[in-house]
Amino acid sequence: MSGVIEGRDGPWEMVIGLEVHAQVISRSKLFSGSATEFGAEPNTQVSLVDAAFPGMLPVINGECVAQAVRTGLGLDAHINMVSRFDRKNYFYADLPAGYQISQYAHPVVGGGSIEIELADGSTKRIGVTRLHLEQDAGKSLHDQHPSKSFIDLNRSGIALMEIVSEPDLRTAEEAGAYLRKLRTILRYLGTCDGNMEEGSMRADVNVSVRRHGEPFRTRCEVKNVNSVRFVMQAIEAEAARQVEVWESGGTVEQETRLFDPARGVTRSMRSKEDAHDYRYFPDPDLLPLVLDEGWVAGLRAGLPELPDAKRARFVAEHGLSAYDAAVLVADQETAAFFETVAAGRDAKLAANWIMGDFFAALNRTGCSIGDSPVSAGALGQLLDLLADRTINGRIAKEVFEAMVDTGESPAGIVESRGLRQVTDTGAIDGAVDRVLAAHPDKLAEYRGGKDKLFGFFVGQVMKAMAGKGNPALVNEALRQRLSA
Repeated sequence: MSGVIEGRDGPWEMVIGLEVHAQVISRSKLFSGSATEFGAEPNTQVSLVDAAFPGMLPVINGECVAQAVRTGLGLDAHINMVSRFDRKNYFYADLPAGYQISQYAHPVVGGGSIEIELADGSTKRIGVTRLHLEQDAGKSLHDQHPSKSFIDLNRSGIALMEIVSEPDLRTAEEAGAYLRKLRTILRYLGTCDGNMEEGSMRADVNVSVRRHGEPFRTRCEVKNVNSVRFVMQAIEAEAARQVEVWESGGTVEQETRLFDPARGVTRSMRSKEDAHDYRYFPDPDLLPLVLDEGWVAGLRAGLPELPDAKRARFVAEHGLSAYDAAVLVADQETAAFFETVAAGRDAKLAANWIMGDFFAALNRTGCSIGDSPVSAGALGQLLDLLADRTINGRIAKEVFEAMVDTGESPAGIVESRGLRQVTDTGAIDGAVDRVLAAHPDKLAEYRGGKDKLFGFFVGQVMKAMAGKGNPALVNEALRQRLSA
């Protein structure tokens, strides 16, 4: 994906920015003590504050603030030691107070950046404008009754981090890479679970197009897109729509749109509001949020090793390629699994097994690493059997499949099924002699100059030994016999 759209009158460039709403991992809401568990019965996790009863005052949740600061530190962003909450005023049925408590002019986190990796191996740094805290609205349910909408306020008041990128993205691929990288960072930090299917991470996509070298043109916002794939599709669809509008002599109007994944198009939702439409003003019930330097330093000291640092370490310490390291650190659980398997072993071999047979088995069985029938310790034991030549590579794959199916240990499978590698040179020599005697025509062709038949003989010997012959010893024995 080049990011260039070929219109009737020449190429157009996409300009993309993302506003990601990430639900903060916290047991209670931003301004109340209500629970935040996903999937609870409607309206069972609602306090008087969440329902906006008169006289109820918000009380800031310190852990939510800490999670926002941790995220800012993880994005290498500026932490604002003084920030402020404002009221964003608008009416909707699932917003009982008639306003949302958010941060407009004075967010808790300022500018930062994220480095993304693209399919061609290149990297690009994407600016982060800000991260601010705000409370979520409730949820309107339109499919519970033929003529009425129901309101579930369980989500009302849950803490969100809105993470706003600079308009630095130029392709749908870059936007997808940015979202995946951001989700990985949030999961490493433990500040958001990133489950887009549950709505705990969703994106508003700002898209505009322009001719090369032009200033920015009017942008449209595609609202509440809940998967990386849909974000990428929405960008392509909206950019194509705007090119068609401009080339037809029309004008793109600033508006909020929705993406219809079934039809692959965006459709108008409402005209885009500006800040003055929301009548922002400081929330009179909340004091400015003032952070302590020592407290922030403590949060910084407690950060885990983040994906970029872990990837660099995997390359430096384990000799992995940049690509393999990036694949392994994309998920924190995968990175930990790899380090357990690789400890004291050939790290490149461990990486190959994890990204090959192990990932394939997870896909085939529908398991996650957490419930895999093959643990990191068991896979490590299998590699040990390979290293000490108890089994060869072909038998190792057979043993691994048995481990997936049965959950047994690799050593137990090898012993119970008689899969121990044959290193007896006498047995190998005997198998070689039998194969050569059975194929005199092939032997004559080989000695007549058909060197490629060597592989044929190796395969026949391994077949005769039920795959248990030591490959190095089989090759050596064959070379001696064929050169005699």
